[in-house]
Amino acid sequence: MQTIAFAGLGAMGWPMATRLKKGGFKVLGMDAVESTETAFNDQVMSPEQKQRGLTRCEALFIMVVNAGQVRSVLFGTNSIESLRQGACVVQMSTIAPDDAAAISQEVAAIRPDLNFIDAPVSGGVVGAEAGELTIMAAGTQDALSKCRQAFEVLSKVVFEAGEQPGQGAAMKAVNQLLCGVHIAAAAEALALAEKSGIEASTILTLLQGSSASSWMLKDRGPRMIAEPSDITSVIDIFCKDMGIVCDSAKASKAFTPLAETARQLFVSSAERGEGKLDDSQLIRTYRLLNGTA
Repeated sequence: MQTIAFAGLGAMGWPMATRLKKGGFKVLGMDAVESTETAFNDQVMSPEQKQRGLTRCEALFIMVVNAGQVRSVLFGTNSIESLRQGACVVQMSTIAPDDAAAISQEVAAIRPDLNFIDAPVSGGVVGAEAGELTIMAAGTQDALSKCRQAFEVLSKVVFEAGEQPGQGAAMKAVNQLLCGVHIAAAAEALALAEKSGIEASTILTLLQGSSASSWMLKDRGPRMIAEPSDITSVIDIFCKDMGIVCDSAKASKAFTPLAETARQLFVSSAERGEGKLDDSQLIRTYRLLNGTA
């Protein structure tokens, strides 16, 4: 594989597409924002030019916000009809398992020759920039082998979830369950310390070096007790992701009360107008409830 189309040049997609370009691939950037697309490709791309470019692409990587946008990329602009014979469609956005499976079937109904890979990622913007994402991929062995070199450029590890689209998304849902719950738990613990009159930096240092620690506590904890500055992942993203987790659990008839509680906390923060803040600022909801805001 040498030529890739990459749709979705946002906070995650831009560094991913850039790493592929630096890794020796020819990359056609595609984005709903024309100025972003132009900046990546170093030229204005007419619809005709993009269609011609797609005919040369051996894969279409998709990194957008939700299943609706995935469908828009694939079907709204006739992208899959333009791809070359036997190309791979690599869906890397965080969407529900049922959506991943359904979109795979919709692609197959139009282009049965294409290889669909359900491959969501974990690692955030930092992982995307460093090429150290974790990829959770579901697809046939033939399809995965075609994309292996590109995956190596983007990631530190690839977990094969199975051969059926939806299995990668299900693995990502489990991952996001823990991420969301761990952020909420870290915020709850630090908010309790504040309410108890314990100096924030002292308790954070203690917790980070104890058996109570977690990756999320170490990463988000310092931002919870400092003035908000850099944004790595916003609260709105976890509203979406925890919604996917809870909906997937209901579809599987699984009991996930901690995930449901964490989702409600993220939604509460977003409903107060804080959805664009860094997700570490979930602690503001606890401060409000504790009367320490």
